[in-house]
Amino acid sequence: MGEPRALIIAPTRELVVQIAKDAADLTKYTGLNVMSFVGGMDFDKQLKRLESCFCDILVATPGRLLDFNQRGEVHLDMVEVMVLDEADRMLDMGFIPQVRQIIRQTPMKGERQTLLFSATFTDDVMNLAKQWTTEPAIVEIEPENVASDSVEQHVYMVASSDKYKLLYNLIAQNDWIRVMVFANRKDEVRRIEERLTRDGISAVQMSGDVPQHKRIRALEGFREGKIRVMVATDVAGRGIHVDAISHVINFTLPEVPDDYVHRIGRTGRAGSSGTSISFAGEDDAYALPGIEALLGRKIDCEMPPEELLKAVPRKH
Repeated sequence: MGEPRALIIAPTRELVVQIAKDAADLTKYTGLNVMSFVGGMDFDKQLKRLESCFCDILVATPGRLLDFNQRGEVHLDMVEVMVLDEADRMLDMGFIPQVRQIIRQTPMKGERQTLLFSATFTDDVMNLAKQWTTEPAIVEIEPENVASDSVEQHVYMVASSDKYKLLYNLIAQNDWIRVMVFANRKDEVRRIEERLTRDGISAVQMSGDVPQHKRIRALEGFREGKIRVMVATDVAGRGIHVDAISHVINFTLPEVPDDYVHRIGRTGRAGSSGTSISFAGEDDAYALPGIEALLGRKIDCEMPPEELLKAVPRKH
């Protein structure tokens, strides 16, 4: 029977898998058991694991946790520490009613420690904090710079029809091996990944259309360096932390300026430097002023060098 002492709720499967992995590393020598529950993966397998040993730390997405809870397989009355990660995303994704149901199963707020993490402290987030915590200490970490100083940023003015050529040549001619490419739509992500693969550059895609087990496999392959390029949407790319991503390429500029900062923040982490290259085409250059306003400075637009617009060699 599952009676976790610590409960961590996060909005996406990738984030849950990542938190559980970090928790397992941190508790390696303690004898504590970490388990993760996510939708889109085998329910019975997760249930068997739960029945086979005690669960001390449980990391879960709200929907799957409720399934287990409502079947009487998980009891939350022994929870001492509850963590709500990315509260703002959970609000955006409509998970708060489910989270409410879950919290009602845990001890009263004065009898557990509650930690709520959020990238933004909107009125809605502060409201939730009031409901779920007692006299909370508010810790705000001010970014030194909206966009990291360790990321060199470039914007190439390029016709939409030339974007793929530019992407291929940048990766192939420079022999880059850990590249994250962002696009705004799932169909764009799929098309870019298929073309790179066809043209001999190992790539995987991360979007809501990709089944969970495939996403986890893709992330592992990318993390281990077996796959050179990961193409992702903002939702899929948000919680991904992979060391040594050397380049982030914005195939399309994001419509929301904040997403630009999140994207380029995938590189230049932990003291290493990185480069971001954004393609501004006729369809998405309008997003630049908003990004510049957020960064508080102009980004110089460049024309890509001629050799980067050469035709892609056809594979026979």
